[in-house]
Amino acid sequence: MLSLAKTALRLSGARGIQWIAARQSHSKYVPDFHDKYGNLILLGGSLFCVSVWGYVITRSGIVWNLSPVGRVTPKEWRQE
Repeated sequence: MLSLAKTALRLSGARGIQWIAARQSHSKYVPDFHDKYGNLILLGGSLFCVSVWGYVITRSGIVWNLSPVGRVTPKEWRQE
């Protein structure tokens, strides 16, 4: 009796999976929000980020001192 119940559960589970797979294969794919607008939002966010940082870098008045060549002078050596 126990093996009969296990077999029945196994078959009913397999048929349920087959039914779900058949139902999903017959449905049409409908694009969701991310499929429609995902790349556009990513591009807009990237453009916004680059423009804000471009404004900050160019308008903030920070002296970046990227190269020390010509700006660093050696100190005089003191002999004691």
